[in-house]
Amino acid sequence: MINAPVNQCAHLRGFLCLGAAGYIILIVSRSAALSYFAVYLATCGIYPVIPNTIAWVSNNVEGSYKRSVSLAMVISFGNINGAVSSNVYRNRDKPWYPLGHGLVLMYIGIGIITSLIYMIFLRRENIRRDRGERDEIIGGDSSSGHENNGRFDTLEDAKREKGDEWSGYRYTM
Repeated sequence: MINAPVNQCAHLRGFLCLGAAGYIILIVSRSAALSYFAVYLATCGIYPVIPNTIAWVSNNVEGSYKRSVSLAMVISFGNINGAVSSNVYRNRDKPWYPLGHGLVLMYIGIGIITSLIYMIFLRRENIRRDRGERDEIIGGDSSSGHENNGRFDTLEDAKREKGDEWSGYRYTM
């Protein structure tokens, strides 16, 4: 029972968990040496998140226009970090910066929760596709699919028109 959440955190959200540990230490510590260690821990945890998120989104979106817009949104959200951090790490809070560290820790928590939710939805959709609930009708053979999922002349037509919504497409975790 306890192993599953720990395993998820260690293997799938490991960088975020590492960053969270670093920021928790930064918030509670008043030791300069421990804070320096925590900065390195937090840095190792948060810097890989944006490139990994870009790769994850890129792997789970099919179609050039859809992928372009999705990646532009992810990169834009990643760039907002600079604007936020310049306003929450205030000069009057130095040297411990509780507001800045607390907000970053909050964003890390949101990242862990939303990525787990996203992963659950992707896994559920893959299961539905494995059961054939998303199968299209190909070449007029109505026994091979469901009418509400679409009717296509060839498998290539279904792939091209539906992109990542095609029944044969599987999302990566």
